[in-house]
Amino acid sequence: MAELRQAIVGFGGMGGWHMENIRGKVPEIEAYGVYDIRPEAMEAARAKGFHTYDSLESLLADKTVDLVTIAVPNNFHKDIAIAALRAGKHVVCEKPVTLNAAELEEIIAARDEAGRVFSIHQNRRWDRDFCIVKAAKEQGLLGKVYMVESKVQGSRGSMYGWRGHKENGGGMLLDWGVHLLDQAMQLFDEKVVSVDAHLLSMYTPGVDDNIKLFIRFEGGCSYMMEMSTNCLINAPRWHVQGTEGTLQIDDWSCKGRLLKLKPNAEMKWDNDIVYTAAGPTRTMAPRPEYTMNELPLPDERPDWSDYYRNIAAVIAGREELIVKPEQALRVMKVIDLMFRAEAEGAGQKCEI
Repeated sequence: MAELRQAIVGFGGMGGWHMENIRGKVPEIEAYGVYDIRPEAMEAARAKGFHTYDSLESLLADKTVDLVTIAVPNNFHKDIAIAALRAGKHVVCEKPVTLNAAELEEIIAARDEAGRVFSIHQNRRWDRDFCIVKAAKEQGLLGKVYMVESKVQGSRGSMYGWRGHKENGGGMLLDWGVHLLDQAMQLFDEKVVSVDAHLLSMYTPGVDDNIKLFIRFEGGCSYMMEMSTNCLINAPRWHVQGTEGTLQIDDWSCKGRLLKLKPNAEMKWDNDIVYTAAGPTRTMAPRPEYTMNELPLPDERPDWSDYYRNIAAVIAGREELIVKPEQALRVMKVIDLMFRAEAEGAGQKCEI
């Protein structure tokens, strides 16, 4: 028997994804109820066997509902989250949790007053490609990591639906940027000391749709993220350089390579100039193969459903929360600075 009963506000693409994944994979939670302002969404929910509510107020008044998931446009997150917490519900909110850090601080205050669990659906912490990179770093396979490139590239040319409207909190920084920044701050448990952002609006007037983000961590790592909507030839999903190795993941299928320096393998420099396809050069000549080993990528098999399993265990008092609002607050503070960096045309120093 399920430990918790859950209802969702917003039964669009992600709302349906939440409900179907809980129903099929998380027996601790009963995916029960739906509220959406669109009649066609309510009809679709009923067709799938979900209970439907005639208003948000009636959902929040249902004392049989323990957990509310919020999957509506970004500009509505704050008010619905606070209302649900004050109604005594535990709350999961889709990302980005809010439009800025100040709004999230309001939710955290409401959480503290209500004594309920509040979390953000940062599901891409369970992406296999990210988990491979994280495992390689934590296992020391690359030595000290000092440069990371993380890229997500599409080719349809614009943002879809409400994500293309500024008033809804649309744009790439708040859509995919919040995911890649969350991943970066999970890889490096240290302060962000500077940020910069190039936010281009190429095909979707009013919002950023092709962007580059830059952060530097206190330990020295330079970290670049790119998200594009009109890239016809994709770069690798990940390129990670460390003092002892380099890792590349090509795409979402997680094909890639990991090359590591052999211990105590001394590289000899030839006295004569080296001729390469780039012309005469010693600095950029390829490293001799005898100084390197190719290692298999870490065999990581994460499961997105573990997010909701953790939520159920936290509410039951069995586990610590994985995705904490305080972590999201750091990400939102960085995003605030990135919007400022774009507006001012200059990088921003910080300690976040």
